[in-house]
Amino acid sequence: MAPPTSPRTTTPTLPWVGVRACRSGASNCFIVSILLTILVGASAQPDFARPLNNVSVPVGRDATFSCVVSDLGGYRVTGGRKETLQVGWVKADTKAIQAIHKHVITHNSRVSVSHSDHNTWMLHIRGVQEEDRGPYMCQINTDPMRSQIGHLEVTVPPEIDDATSSSDVMVPEGSNAILSCHAKGYPVPKITWVREDKKPLSLRTNDVAKPKVKHMNYEGAVLNLTQITRSDMGPYLCIANNNVPPPVSKRIIVQVTFRPVIHVPNQLIGVPVGSPATLVCNLEASPKSIQYWTRDSGEIVISNSEYKVFEKYTNYYMTTMTLNISSFKASHAGVYLCTAKNSLGETQGRIEVYEIDVPTQPPLEEDYEEEEKEEAIGGRGSQTDRRGHINEVGYGGEGRNGHLPRPHDPTNRHQEGRGGPRHPQHQTEPRGS
Repeated sequence: MAPPTSPRTTTPTLPWVGVRACRSGASNCFIVSILLTILVGASAQPDFARPLNNVSVPVGRDATFSCVVSDLGGYRVTGGRKETLQVGWVKADTKAIQAIHKHVITHNSRVSVSHSDHNTWMLHIRGVQEEDRGPYMCQINTDPMRSQIGHLEVTVPPEIDDATSSSDVMVPEGSNAILSCHAKGYPVPKITWVREDKKPLSLRTNDVAKPKVKHMNYEGAVLNLTQITRSDMGPYLCIANNNVPPPVSKRIIVQVTFRPVIHVPNQLIGVPVGSPATLVCNLEASPKSIQYWTRDSGEIVISNSEYKVFEKYTNYYMTTMTLNISSFKASHAGVYLCTAKNSLGETQGRIEVYEIDVPTQPPLEEDYEEEEKEEAIGGRGSQTDRRGHINEVGYGGEGRNGHLPRPHDPTNRHQEGRGGPRHPQHQTEPRGS
């Protein structure tokens, strides 16, 4: 008779996954998967009290899943033994067990578990990385197994890829400029273009009736600036945003090159002796030009006791050139040239300065009345005639007829003898001229 054999025992394993284990010092890992037979000895079956929460955290932060189970006090019978029902955690996409009940199974040192009152079981992931992203399953080893899944979303703030994005560009006026901007992050960042000076973007279209439209911003990784003009010059910002703070931006300077151009507001300036004078030239040039003032004799005008030279940059390509004459004298009369040169060309503006006589002060109204009384007594004409005569030959700059006197103009003499003409049609020339 054969000796009795000892009863064989089975090794319990979780029925829902394969167990990945590594021996210490071994280079290879093996997966063991054994089915369990579960007999529940309690009358009430455990269940989930609420759905497993989804978690979304930025990379580097901590994440926690909370699995709330009711009636977990039951047990199962396996091989003649009663075993308590347990909660396990599994990364569903890779089938890797994270923890069983109070014990961490994974070799990831950033994973830990905890529980509260045996009904709330928590899986903690410290300093999450992008590879932690995915579905996580909370399981109860009932028969059949019960489970629910929550997703871990690992967000990554945007980061602009300088290697694949545009740097500063320089293009001739009338040509095309293509700006590109690429960014990394999760979710995929959205790219928005704006001008740093808050001016609208000038975008060309294929519509003949409306070939150019203006927008305050433009969305897309590539910004096409076709038939570019000098008004399109300046810094552009490409902004990457995926609602994960903070958004980031890259500054790209667009320089449009063209020959210098000078606009002269006043080409002819009359100045009385002893008065100050201001000469202005408005310059547009890109790249920046060298600019200076000269006399028609070729003499370069610089700041000194007689002249003051100023330059004011109004934007990326416009400059206001100003020459102040402190106290005008006869030797200052003549032609002044404002000159600008850059690598693409040269241009000049011309201003002529001439001397004008100092006008006399027109008589006051009280003087009119006094002279009219004298003339009425002497019988020299009517009040209306005398008033009209004075109005005709008065100083034009500050007086009544609105015309500046020209240099060496005999009509610039504002005094007239007592016996002058009385009728307006004869008063265009003063007496004695």
